[in-house]
Amino acid sequence: MIPANLLTWIIFFPLLGACLIMAVPRRYPSLMKVIALAATIPPLFWAGYLYLQFDRWNSGFQYVEKLPWIKASNIFYYVGIDGISIPMVLLTALLCFLCVIASWNITEYLRGYFALFLLLDTSMMGVFCALDFFLFYVFWELMLLPMYFLIGVWGGPRKEYAAIKFFLFTLVGSVLMLIVMLVFYFGSVDPSTGLHTFDLTVLMNQSAHFSLLRNHTIRWLCYLALLLGFAIKIPVVPFHTWLPDAHVEAPTAISVILAGVLLKMGAYGILRISYPLLPEMAAAFAPYVACLGLVSIIYGALCAMAQNDLKKLIAYSSISHMGFVVLGMSVFTNTTAIYGAVLQMFNHGTVTAMLFLLVGVIYDRAHHRDIDRFGGLAKSMPIYAGYTGLAFFAALGLPGLSSFISEALVLIGSFQEYKMVTITATSGIILTAAYFLWTMQRVFLGPVQKRYISLPEISFREAFVLTPLALIVIVLGFYPMPILDLIGTTLQHTVAMVAP
Repeated sequence: MIPANLLTWIIFFPLLGACLIMAVPRRYPSLMKVIALAATIPPLFWAGYLYLQFDRWNSGFQYVEKLPWIKASNIFYYVGIDGISIPMVLLTALLCFLCVIASWNITEYLRGYFALFLLLDTSMMGVFCALDFFLFYVFWELMLLPMYFLIGVWGGPRKEYAAIKFFLFTLVGSVLMLIVMLVFYFGSVDPSTGLHTFDLTVLMNQSAHFSLLRNHTIRWLCYLALLLGFAIKIPVVPFHTWLPDAHVEAPTAISVILAGVLLKMGAYGILRISYPLLPEMAAAFAPYVACLGLVSIIYGALCAMAQNDLKKLIAYSSISHMGFVVLGMSVFTNTTAIYGAVLQMFNHGTVTAMLFLLVGVIYDRAHHRDIDRFGGLAKSMPIYAGYTGLAFFAALGLPGLSSFISEALVLIGSFQEYKMVTITATSGIILTAAYFLWTMQRVFLGPVQKRYISLPEISFREAFVLTPLALIVIVLGFYPMPILDLIGTTLQHTVAMVAP
């Protein structure tokens, strides 16, 4: 059944599940898990419906819902989706469904865990659907609370440190966004009402800005503040230091959400807010953004190569791969690079989700993630080795797997604008191949360690979670058009808006 207010149901249905879980007595842990799973299935079904019904030739927002919220300040509950947001909605719905199943082995404070997880689901969906700046900010801030507790309560030995570091870094970015949001509110009016507004579709219209927002210095500072705020979330070097700690200490499912969805919000924010609201500043800052992307690619890859903790290695590899997203988004002379950047956002979400789930599988059995202490696992766990090999080869950009297409599009598009930057960035691919192959050799090849010879093979539940992601990685590697068709028209409109 497809409800009338589809986006509202997608956003808030998980919250209904969270409320229901809070009412379940503690003696029914299995019921809590079932409710959590049931709360993520309809949003996944509805996201699939949106994907099939989305008008790919329309660059505007679709499935729009707009209702008055705080009339005194002209604030609306205003949601809608376009070609940039719908892949993120689909990715969020899929990963949340899989992560609930991946969390089946959580035993402590089960009610709180699943209630916070579903609250996180609601806030992430809200960010990708919000078209009112104030509403966007509310959902953005709402994410902090569940993520802070999910890391700080259910994390590893240094969970408090990692949670506080994540919270403080993200809060700094949020405060910068809040300042810019207020400047835009008081620096613009809705031509149809004559009132100040947070409506992003109105704020995208440059004629709605008056003297305060026409000042070059103000616009420069606003863009810089937004860029810093979103760069922390991506994260771009040197604002990345919270990420490895958060990943290492977070439970497996939360690492998946962190890498698969939350890191994409920084890039999404740049495309949704920074570019359309301040297009001339986007063009002016583009060369610096490209350099930040390059630094992230190389630095992230070098740091990953130096890691002995499997989870930390993947965390640094995420920084490197998100560098390709940043590099692709900096090119406005053609749509190829931005196509690649948005496709890389989706592909990185699925590939990194696989990687963190696989780390969780081996950690549950060996109770450590030290790469040098493994060896020969391909003989004792051949199916697990197969899944991991696929994820490793996808992450290093092997042709025929999804990341190859997206990174190739970024490099092809950016070469026309930044030749030396692009040539240097290709070394990141070589470094990525080196550390993933080296890791594979140390973990899976060679003689089997006696203490790991009887490790149980991957279970049906674990395979059930990994298989959909593996299929997506393979299918998009051969045929990326299901995503490229979706984002094409919107990105052409965005590039036309920003291109000098």
